[in-house]
Amino acid sequence: MISGQPAGLRARLPEDVPVLHAELHDDVVTRSQADSRPWSPRPATGGHSPYEPAPPSADAAVCSVVELASGDLAGEALLWGIDTHSRCAHLGISLRPSLRGRGLGREAVQLLCRYGFTVRGLRRLQIETLAGNTAMTAAATAAGFVREGSCAARPGCMAASRTR
Repeated sequence: MISGQPAGLRARLPEDVPVLHAELHDDVVTRSQADSRPWSPRPATGGHSPYEPAPPSADAAVCSVVELASGDLAGEALLWGIDTHSRCAHLGISLRPSLRGRGLGREAVQLLCRYGFTVRGLRRLQIETLAGNTAMTAAATAAGFVREGSCAARPGCMAASRTR
């Protein structure tokens, strides 16, 4: 586990899947805001959930966010599109509605930065989010990300980056 305060990042466990699927994927609005791919109905079982643990991959690091004080599963955090040649990646988080507003997102972004820069040796991390996502914007700013502009491909989207 990569620990901070008040959150930590750990490997995704099979018992995380039904909780994350019900609270993040089945909430169509939340899922549509957190993922650039269109939402589609999927069962939480049978290996169809986007939250199923996957084998380790060179181009993605998928973690579960845990609130350390309670031990509660708080959401997901990931580095994706990891490019080892260019030494860059994208960063994303999604928290369960009942655990938002506790500083867990801010800490998860900072922990992903520590992991990406220190462990993976990356030089640049990028965040793409909706311009109205004030929680992610605040978490990114607190972690040292700088707004780069709006995404032409997704109106209302903003991009920010942090370099090592």
